[in-house]
Amino acid sequence: MTAIDPEVPGGPEVLVPVERPVPQPGAGEVLIRVAAAGVNRPDVVQRLGAYPPPPGVTTIPGLEVAGEVVAMGAGVPPEMMHQRVCALVAGGGYAEYAVAPAGQCLTVPDALTLVEAAAMPETLFTVWTNLFERGYATEGETVLVHGGTSGIGTMAISLCKLFGLKVIVTAGSDDKVAACLAHGADHAINYRTEDFVARVKDVTEGRGVHVVLDMVGGDYVARNIRCMADDGRHVSIAAQGGMQATVPVFEIMRRRLTLTGSTLRARDVAFKALVADELERNVWPHVAAGKLKPVIDRTFPLAEAVGAHRHMESGAHMGKIVLVTA
Repeated sequence: MTAIDPEVPGGPEVLVPVERPVPQPGAGEVLIRVAAAGVNRPDVVQRLGAYPPPPGVTTIPGLEVAGEVVAMGAGVPPEMMHQRVCALVAGGGYAEYAVAPAGQCLTVPDALTLVEAAAMPETLFTVWTNLFERGYATEGETVLVHGGTSGIGTMAISLCKLFGLKVIVTAGSDDKVAACLAHGADHAINYRTEDFVARVKDVTEGRGVHVVLDMVGGDYVARNIRCMADDGRHVSIAAQGGMQATVPVFEIMRRRLTLTGSTLRARDVAFKALVADELERNVWPHVAAGKLKPVIDRTFPLAEAVGAHRHMESGAHMGKIVLVTA
């Protein structure tokens, strides 16, 4: 099969097509003929050599795929054969075939194209587990999400609208602010020209937000805390702005704040299967009804993964970038 499997870390230019053996599904796994694969920020970090795959996982990047099940390992329900599915994977998405645990697959409804389906798992699993499970976001609350035009940001806006939350986002230009508002954000802040702490206090009339979903880290953590309401929850899912943060400990104590976070890739199959089951019950009916779709910025042929990564690193995208195999 054709795959993108760089032998050395580096810039986008290392993402050249190569030939690799078609992987074989083990017990509880399916082989998917990949129609499309989502491109995510962790793929860029892996390409740079700073985010190696977990032990035993292929070096082929790619954390989400959509396509047709064409082979199955032992213990997989026979009705999965030839189903259209999308799946969260720990690696291997940038290829014509990929193996996925059956429990991490979701059936693709008629309301979604395979390109749209490929853009769903990574952001949907991430936002669901962090915003709604770790952050306990509930109907009527207000959420602050950084990176409003990213795949995570656009999915967070969509889910907040579905489940009755108000959402404030930050973005890096006036055009991106307008795009976030058009997508459904209640408020959008240009962090380059405005103090997001002051704006959050203004739009919440001093009350602050109940949950922060943060991908920046660094000095944003202390600034986020100033945006939070009493009993607020701060959930870290990336640290693009720095791995270290200084926080006001007494303020956390006095206002009963919670600081938490998680990574998804290294979690075990059992956990991810539980999340998939929750999504199937709570979110997938909205997908099947056409009420939840990913925002697709642009597609690239698999062989042009170089261009996909360059586009992601430019920061010009709104929503997801997707590789297609045909």
